[in-house]
Amino acid sequence: MTRTILDIHILQNVPPSNMNRDDTGTPKSAFYGGVRRARVSSQAWKRATRRRFEELLPPEELGVRTKKVVEALAERITAHDPSLAHVAAKLAEETLTTATGSSLETPKRKARDDGEGGAAAESKYLMFLSRRQLDALAELAVSASEGGDVAVLKKSLKDKEQKARARSAVDTRHSVDIALFGRMVADSADLNVEAATQVAHALSVHRSDIESDYYTAVDDRNEGSETGAGMIGTVDFNSATLYRYAAVDVDELRRNLGAGLKDDEPPSTPTAKAVAAFLEAFITSLPSGKINSFGHHTLPSAVLV
Repeated sequence: MTRTILDIHILQNVPPSNMNRDDTGTPKSAFYGGVRRARVSSQAWKRATRRRFEELLPPEELGVRTKKVVEALAERITAHDPSLAHVAAKLAEETLTTATGSSLETPKRKARDDGEGGAAAESKYLMFLSRRQLDALAELAVSASEGGDVAVLKKSLKDKEQKARARSAVDTRHSVDIALFGRMVADSADLNVEAATQVAHALSVHRSDIESDYYTAVDDRNEGSETGAGMIGTVDFNSATLYRYAAVDVDELRRNLGAGLKDDEPPSTPTAKAVAAFLEAFITSLPSGKINSFGHHTLPSAVLV
């Protein structure tokens, strides 16, 4: 089996900032090479990369990762057939249960808040589905329910052929972000998608100490005779030259995406577009934690691919 590995090495200067903090509000760090260094987690940068995809790729090429999958599918069912709006959530719940094997339930808080018990069920963990997969499930729900009958849909989904169709809907036509970053479906391991991309935690190339900024805010309605600040506090920050690294298994990405189906394009077109989008998104993205406080808008100083 061939493996084409694309390595991306980046050096990036970041001014005082706190773009990825821990549970105490302190910038993340790591002890490496005998000194404490600034660190930005891979999860933070993958999130920033996915947000950048929204500017580079059409919506149908991207996925949605949420516990509110029933709500997301219900919206697609309603868009497909507006007359089914009143039963869309129930149709979505039945379809997703069959397609993913996941148990869906209404959170207790939402069940209490909704007096009529109309809150949509949710999955117990974040579920990652492409918009095309949601559209395929919506089409299945509408056709198999024969006009929005939940009982008919439930009976139909017990049929082996319909059940296989539902499973296939969530296991084909993966979005670019699912193909790159992978997907885990805890209740159905056969629906897992092996990530084609590895992203390392960014580390400073030097020692980086954490500093604290003591700030005050003045009450605009204070009279001249009133002294003191309306609010005081501290915020931690650091600054660093970060080394960033990611690797893309292009062949795994191609297997995840599948071949292009358009007659006027070569089969490798989806993979080529995905690689180009990832390169631009990963290079130009930046985690946005505390960005209004620090304005850390910088681009890399050096990129080696």
